[in-house]
Amino acid sequence: MTAEIYRDAWGIPHLRADDVRELARAQGRVTALDRAWQLEVERHRARGTSAALLGPDSLPWDLFVRRARLDDTARRCFADLEKRDPETADWIRAYVDGVNEGLAGASLPVGAPGRWEPWTPFGIWLGVHILFAGFPAKLWREQVVRHLGPDAVGLFATDGPGTSGSNGWLVGGERSSTGQPIIAGDPHRFIEDPGVYQQIHLSCPEFDVIGLAVPGVPGIAHFGHTGTVAWAITNAMADYQDLYRERLRRTGAGVEALGPDGVWHRAARHTETVEVAGEEPVEIEVIETERGPVIIGGPEGLDDGEGPDGIPVAVSLRYPPRVTGDLGFSALLPLLRARRVADVDRAVGLWAEPVNVVQAADTEGGLLHRVAGRVPVRAEANRVRLVPAWEPGHEWRGWHEMPYGGLADGVAVMANQRGPAAPLGVEFAAPHRADRIAALLAQREHWSPGDMPVIHTDTELASAAPLLDHLAALDGLSPEAARIRKDLLAWDRRMDADSEAAALFAAVRGAVVRRLAEHPAFGALTTAPAYPEVLLPWLALVPRIGFALQHLLRAEELYGIDRPAAVRAAVEDVAARGVGGTWGETHRLAPWRALPNPSYDEPGLSGDHDCVLCTSAVPGLTDLAARGPAARYVWDLAHREHSLWVVPFGASGVPGSPHHRDQLPLWTRGDLVPVETDFDRLEKETDV
Repeated sequence: MTAEIYRDAWGIPHLRADDVRELARAQGRVTALDRAWQLEVERHRARGTSAALLGPDSLPWDLFVRRARLDDTARRCFADLEKRDPETADWIRAYVDGVNEGLAGASLPVGAPGRWEPWTPFGIWLGVHILFAGFPAKLWREQVVRHLGPDAVGLFATDGPGTSGSNGWLVGGERSSTGQPIIAGDPHRFIEDPGVYQQIHLSCPEFDVIGLAVPGVPGIAHFGHTGTVAWAITNAMADYQDLYRERLRRTGAGVEALGPDGVWHRAARHTETVEVAGEEPVEIEVIETERGPVIIGGPEGLDDGEGPDGIPVAVSLRYPPRVTGDLGFSALLPLLRARRVADVDRAVGLWAEPVNVVQAADTEGGLLHRVAGRVPVRAEANRVRLVPAWEPGHEWRGWHEMPYGGLADGVAVMANQRGPAAPLGVEFAAPHRADRIAALLAQREHWSPGDMPVIHTDTELASAAPLLDHLAALDGLSPEAARIRKDLLAWDRRMDADSEAAALFAAVRGAVVRRLAEHPAFGALTTAPAYPEVLLPWLALVPRIGFALQHLLRAEELYGIDRPAAVRAAVEDVAARGVGGTWGETHRLAPWRALPNPSYDEPGLSGDHDCVLCTSAVPGLTDLAARGPAARYVWDLAHREHSLWVVPFGASGVPGSPHHRDQLPLWTRGDLVPVETDFDRLEKETDV
């Protein structure tokens, strides 16, 4: 049996094989050829060994991964899959075989390629998504309630630091110019180089699918088009991970945890050694109670206090794959084989992690808008804050049924807002992106695939209104501050890269955020507890204020803070500094790279956190954009070859390759690359 690798003009791999298993092997091999360094980094991150490769800056991640038992969970999930679904397990083994073939002899910037195991894709998936649901937000709520009271939780409720989202919209056939549905959108994630999504085409006698794959994971999980049916996802913002306060004690036999039955139970315990390049290794204690792995503290307690009766407190994490041994990978092959919406519906019914909103459409008029994943049924308190492990009533009691949504006026919009997943979550993204997409779609009766970049690239910032309202009410400003006020009140509220007014607004906004963060009312929140470093972004005060600014400015009362005075002082601060230039001069792309490369001059960007063009700065902290559209796609159900896509960099992860950064200018402008599906128009590279 053989497989063939073809390339299009953008270096995107198109794979054709005689059967499913050979195709998986070819996908693994071509991914290793194109993304060897990325795969090696992700393998280390999944195992908690990245500090041995990248140095001490990666140690906090490794410590978290070890304590959260990600590698062991990946092994469990693969072992469970082998029993339940041997065909998919064998398909994943073939992909891993291809990765190992492709990595053989690969040249890396640091180190040499290691060997992949059958569970490595599971570990990579867990590593990418373990923080996706934002469970550290519960730590933030604990802090807010402790220092400001329960009413403060709502003030800061927003799509907070580290939470990734997406835009997506489905246009039914009656609203499209072709008479067939269109699905379009863009997943928002931290922008990485190489990219977190890989454009790919997979073809064999059973199916022929184009889509966006996650390097290191076989198939096409999130965004795909089989010719007769297409699908896409966004983060549902569901809450499905719990944090438990634990009461632990040491005994001669090890560690015990107090359970809800009032009995001390033996906890699993062992030590691990984390190697660190250039430094001494670090030994850590790994503890797991009946709730889950202990990720904060231990029998000696936390630095910020002890629990009831002087018993030290620790915090454990309970997350579905650790409980069930299932990541939902049984959905991957059925998705590739899907022909109709009903097939996609059945496939995503097997999904587990993360919890997503799914949209799908087929050429026979079938439409789908639903939530997919696994959310535990448990007490309301579990969803909001940390709960005491030693009290009854906080156990998991089965799984929620996943809700379905529908279309309104022939369209459906998903942008992390309160939609079908509302019963399953606590905090959702502000409605600005969803409302704006719906408003744009309402401006035309019919849409074509080529029209979709108009929506992808919209820069209207609805969340600017509260600050501009405060500015409008000011008088008695200095001449320069008065000019700033006048310019901003005349501004079109678009965060365009070439806009001086957008830059001015960002400067004033940042100054207001810093003023509020410095107020004594928030003083207790300026210093985070002694939690693991990887969790601290969720506890940083300035980003929290920056992302919740519209709520804080519109609240009826804000802990005695004189907000008009804060806005006045901020405008005068900006006037005194003489800020000038355009938004794109400071709002520049800042991708994550395992090894920094200062030689790249990254582009200035349009957009902002609450724009449809969601290129996230952190108000009050930086204008740089570390998050944004990790890909853009348009799936045309009338003619698949009229579909469009683009990624921030390119198909290759090899610096210096002609396809390493060739899509970046298009991505920056909002242009898209036509999808090619005809093998006769492609250049054959090799047989595998």
